[in-house]
Amino acid sequence: MSARAYARSISWFSIVGAAAALMHYLSAVVLEGWFGFSPGLANFLAFLLAFPISYIGHHALSFAGSANTHGNALPRFLLVACAGFASNQLMLLSLLHFSQLPFWLALAAVMVVVAVSTYLLSRFWAFKEGI
Repeated sequence: MSARAYARSISWFSIVGAAAALMHYLSAVVLEGWFGFSPGLANFLAFLLAFPISYIGHHALSFAGSANTHGNALPRFLLVACAGFASNQLMLLSLLHFSQLPFWLALAAVMVVVAVSTYLLSRFWAFKEGI
């Protein structure tokens, strides 16, 4: 991958990731704060709302140069996303249990940490050609 293509991939990954993260974050905060859902359930439902934005955006934009089909990329990306969500949920619920952080702040911190690992797994495995 050329330096220019790599920079474009990183840029799109950031934009798509920010859009999906914003959907996840706002949905979770609204579900937990305004509707009284438990933090774990609010986080899970928000993940379900954000997943299509993330997959479609990354497949079409972030990793557009990949010849990978949906049949190959979707199951791998779903696995990456579910692993990211499991890490997110574990860290979030642990932070809420062991600290005095409010839900909105704990969720924001956890989402930043998980975003880095999700990018690396997406870039080098889920959307990698020939696997």
